[in-house]
Parts: sequence; C-alpha cells; structure tokens
Amino acid sequence: QTKNDTQKHAYLYQTLPESFQSRRQEIEESIWSKIYSNYHTFKALQNKQSQLIKQINRLKRKHHLNDEQKAQLSTLKSELHTLTGKIQLLHEYENDPFKKLLTPPETGKIPTVGNPLAIIGALSFLEKLKRDKEEYENRYRSLKALNETLQKQALETQRLIETGHYDNGYLEGYLSQLEDEIATLKPVKEIFETTRTVYNKKIEEIKLNLKSDIQKEIRKALIILGVLLAFLVVLFIIKYFVRKYMSDNERFYTINKALNVTFLILSLLTILFAYIENVSYLVTILGFASAGIAIAMKDLFMSLLGWFAIVLGGTIHVGDRVKFTKDGFEYVGDIVDISLLRMTLHEDVTLTSYYKNRRTGRIIFIPNNVVFTDLIANYSHAGLKTVWDGIDFMITFDSDIQRAASIAKEVTRKYSKGYTDITRKQLNRLRSHYSIRNTNVEPRILTFIEEYGIKISAWYLTNSYATLTLRSTISAEIARRIQQEECVTFAFPTHSLYYKRGIPEAGCMLEETHGDGAQEGMPS
Repeated sequence: QTKNDTQKHAYLYQTLPESFQSRRQEIEESIWSKIYSNYHTFKALQNKQSQLIKQINRLKRKHHLNDEQKAQLSTLKSELHTLTGKIQLLHEYENDPFKKLLTPPETGKIPTVGNPLAIIGALSFLEKLKRDKEEYENRYRSLKALNETLQKQALETQRLIETGHYDNGYLEGYLSQLEDEIATLKPVKEIFETTRTVYNKKIEEIKLNLKSDIQKEIRKALIILGVLLAFLVVLFIIKYFVRKYMSDNERFYTINKALNVTFLILSLLTILFAYIENVSYLVTILGFASAGIAIAMKDLFMSLLGWFAIVLGGTIHVGDRVKFTKDGFEYVGDIVDISLLRMTLHEDVTLTSYYKNRRTGRIIFIPNNVVFTDLIANYSHAGLKTVWDGIDFMITFDSDIQRAASIAKEVTRKYSKGYTDITRKQLNRLRSHYSIRNTNVEPRILTFIEEYGIKISAWYLTNSYATLTLRSTISAEIARRIQQEECVTFAFPTHSLYYKRGIPEAGCMLEETHGDGAQEGMPS
C-alpha cells in the first residue's frame, strides 16, 4: 500500500506546474528544511514509540496470552527495538535542532597589538572575522529566502486546491506540512535576527578596536624607525668627519668600532623601552632566570665580560702585537679585530713560529674569556713598540773574551740605536702611570761559562713587529766581525780522539778505554 501511495504521489507531482515543482525542490535542498524534516521525523518516531509502548504495556498487563497475542507482542517489541535505534540516530534533533545554525561563530582570543609583528596577527584575525561574519550572514539569508519561498509555495498550493484540477487530498496534506514548517521556522527567524544583531555589533566593536590599535602601532613604529634613521644619519656624519680629519688608521678603527657599538646599544635601548610596558617586570624575570642562563651560557657571558675587561681595561687594542698561550700552544700575531665574543689574531713570522710552530699566517679566533684564564703577552702595550731581543753565541775558552764582548756591543748598539732612543722617550712618558725603576735601554752584553766554551749573550731593543729582521742583520754582522778576528774563535760541541802513545797528561780529563786501544774524551 505504501509503495502504491508513493507511486501515486509521484504521478500527481509530475502533473503539477513546473514553478511548483522547482520551488518544492528548492525547499527540499535547503539546510533548514532538512533539519526541519529530521526534526519532524524525530517527533513522529517519538509519537509512534509512545504508541508502541502503550500497546506493549497493555498486552503485558494481561495474565494469559494466546498464541496470536504472544506473536503480536513479539512483533511490537521488535518494532520498538528498531524504532529506538532510529530515534537514537536522530537524538540531536530532540531539543533545539537549529541551535548549531543559530549560534554565531566563536570570535576566539582577540590579539593584542603590542609590536609591529603583532600587526600581521591582528590583520589575519580581522580577515577571519570577516569570513565568519559572511558565513553567518549567508545562513541568515538562506533562512530568510526559505521563509519567502515557503510563503509563495503555500499561496500557490492554496490556489491549486481552489482550482479543483488536482488531487486536493495530496495538496491539502502538503499545504498542512508547509504551514507547520512556516510556523516552526518563524520563531527561529526571529531568534536569528536578534542573535545576528548582537553578533554584528560585537564584531564591529572588535574591528574598530583592532583597527585603532593597528593605527597606533603603525604610528609608533614609524616614530621609532625615524629615531633609528636619525641615529644612523648622525652615525654616518660622525664617521665621515672622523675619516676626513683623522689620518691614524688605528685610532680611526677604534673610534669606528666604538661608534658602531654605541649605535647598536642606543637602538636596542630605544626598541626595549618602546615595546616593554613594564621594565621592572622584565628585570624581575631576568633576575629569576639569570642563574640558569648563566650556567647554560657560561662561555658566552664570560666572553662578554672579557670584552668589557678588554675595552674598559685597555690591556689589548686593535693593532697590538700579542702572544696567547692556550693548552701548550703559543700564537703570536697582530690583533685585527675585537668583537663582543672574540678577538681576531693574524699570525706573523716571529721567533715563536720559527722555533715552535713552523707555520704562520693563519687567522686565529680567540674567545674573549681567555683574558681570565690564560696568559697573554702584549708586545706593544701603552704605546711601547719595542721589546728586548737577544743573540747568543759561543767562543772557545782560549779566545779573547773582552774583544768578543766588545764586538757584540758595537754591533748591537749600531743597529738598535734608533729603537733605543724611541724606548727611552716612551719609558719616560710611562713613568707617570707605572712604577718603572729600571729604565736602562742600552744594549746589554752578558758572559757565561758553559761546558764547551764561553757564551756571549747580547741583548738589545728592537721593533716589536720585526724582531727577526734585526736579529738576522745583527747575527750576520757579528759572525762577519768575529771571523775577521784572529784571537776570537767560535766554539761548538766537538770530540777529540787520543791514542795511548800520544795522550797528553791531564789528570782531570775524562777518559774511556775502547777495545781497540783508543781513548775518547772532551777537549780542554
């Protein structure tokens, strides 16, 4: 019978006007009508469930059931079980089925515009609000359009019934359904209008506040940018005049470095105080976190402290010739840069590279914290550009010691005279800053008795940056002068062999007897 009724209704539907059919299809495709249909189905299933429960209870109250009644009770229970499952599937339509569509989208947490980067987040939030509002408006427009379509469909259905050309029973049932849907959706539309008004006002308020905050932040960022640009312009102007009127490259480098650091500090302070509302709160947080940060970044902080010690203490400057000792290795060269974390050393050909490293010319990066842990020798501190260097040579015991020492003194005095005069003036200037007692700058000739001769040690002042050059010149000149002297002979480790038949008598001579009858000893 149900199948026949469906076929009959389909036939009758096909005979109706196209406008009626298209409008009905439009109604059925509406999300609101689908929810209403599910809600209506849910209510119908609930009513049927209630009737089934009453029939089952009526049969259960009977004391004796015949076979037919027992079969009927079993059938009713099966129908109730099936019906309960359907009701559970439509359970969400029991109370307020239109709640999801009526509830406006959540605005979420409103971003705070406290820095330029937050502007991007605020603009994204405004775009999200715009999309949510448009979606909510589309829901309202669809509900409003559905109400209008239902009204038109109800009027046309009433007109078709009045013509009498169609099955009035079918149309009257459909009209009743339309009127019920209109009555159901009318309060929903009224609630939606009220909710929509409140939601739109809330969205407009949020948008106005955010736009105002964005404008304030943009003005603030432009002001800060202007201040930083002003600092930069002043920095370039000062650098231009310093470069123009200062010929000393080392001093220009130091001033240029100081200007860069000053600009960086001023820029950081400007940004810090512009974007941190409560600086004391930041100081408190940093105070609690300082212990952990200090442990985790010990080397970094030590390097920063080392930079302050270097800059404020003045022990090392860019251009100084220094020697660093680290883990048994020595590095000698010139400081070419001092940054916040490290010093940059350019190795040179020096005595250290000659005797120990046998390589040089490398760029060595030295952490600033070595000033607290390792030995540092500065060859050019406080304006001193000279250091003491020494040349040792050996002469035989029977040489003229006085003549050899005189030659060493003449040569060293001749070639180091310019550095001697410079050092004398520099030490006189430094006596007001340091307790310098020994200001003797003349070459020093020392004589020592060694195992195989007399050692002459000649000490003289030389350029800190070119010790090997002067050492080479003086060494060659002393060797040439000594070779011209008949009474002075260079000594070096030797061995003499004596046979038994010609051994000179020397009671204190160390002798060794060999298997072939020869003896070996040190020369006198």
